[in-house]
Amino acid sequence: MFRMWCKIWKDARLVKHMTVSDSSELNRTKKIFEAIDRLCVEWDLARPIWLDANVREFKKHSKTRFGQDCFAETIDFDYLEIQVIEEDY
Repeated sequence: MFRMWCKIWKDARLVKHMTVSDSSELNRTKKIFEAIDRLCVEWDLARPIWLDANVREFKKHSKTRFGQDCFAETIDFDYLEIQVIEEDY
């Protein structure tokens, strides 16, 4: 089972969160992008843009934050954080 925890932070407070689960046979990268697509639909968000810093951080810690610079539209929170909390091996 693959699970990703998605959180929205504003003023140093967790204001919204959800866990996205995926038991499909997709590879890890596709599961991550599918989870992001699901949370964006659920929360009515534009899909964030992966900057080089996001890619490096995610590769190192399986966790990254998307701030205003990662969104084409204005966001009403400080950042969106995603973290892989369970993976298939």
